[in-house]
Amino acid sequence: MSTDIDHLVVAAQTLEQGAAWCEATLGVAPGPGGKHVGMGTHNRLLAIGSAAFPKAYLEIIAIDAEAPPPGRPRWFGLDDAALQAGLRDRPRLLHVVARCTQVETTLAALRDLGFDAGRPVAAERASAQGLLRWRIAGRADGQLLLGGALPTLIEWSGVHPTEHLSASPLRLQALALGGLPAAVAAVLGLQGVRLVDEGPALSARFDTPRGVVQLDSGA
Repeated sequence: MSTDIDHLVVAAQTLEQGAAWCEATLGVAPGPGGKHVGMGTHNRLLAIGSAAFPKAYLEIIAIDAEAPPPGRPRWFGLDDAALQAGLRDRPRLLHVVARCTQVETTLAALRDLGFDAGRPVAAERASAQGLLRWRIAGRADGQLLLGGALPTLIEWSGVHPTEHLSASPLRLQALALGGLPAAVAAVLGLQGVRLVDEGPALSARFDTPRGVVQLDSGA
C-alpha cells in the first residue's frame, strides 16, 4: 500500500475570509470550488503541486451558512467550538488528506495498529467541469486523530480536481508530520513526507510569489 498527499486543508470562518488570507499570506487568490451538500460546507481550491507532491492542492473550507445542518458531525472537526472561536481571528492550516486506491484495506491496517480512522463514505460535488466523485474516510464523531497528523484517506473516482485547476505559482516543497508513529507511516507508505517527534502536527513549506512561506497547524 502507498498513499500520496492529495491536499492540505485550511479552515476558515468564511470563504471570503479564507480567500483574503490566502492572497495576503501566499500571494495568490484561490480559485473556485463548490458546495458539499451532505456536509453543509463549501470550499475554494488552489493548485500547489510540485515534483515531490504531484497533483497536490490547497483546500480552503468553511461551514456554509446558507446550507441546512447536515444532521451529523462535519468532517475535519469543523464543528468544534474552540476551533470556530479561533477562526474568528484568522484561518489556519488544519489537516492533510492522503490519496489512495485501497481505502478499506488501508483503514483495516490502521485499525490493527489501534487507530480507528473511520469508514469510507461516498461524496460528490458539482464543479464547472462536471460532477466530482470520491470516497473519503471519516469517524462518526468527525474528529481528527493525532491532532490532525494522521491523514484522512480519500479515493477518487474518475476526474481529480487538479485536472481542471488553473496554473498556480505555488509549490508545496516540504511537509512534516509531528507525532505520527513510524508504524502508521509505514502502513500508509506516505510519499515525500518527513516525520518529526515534536512540533506542530503539520508543518508545510511553500515556494510562493512572496518567497518561502511556512504554515504550521495550530498557529
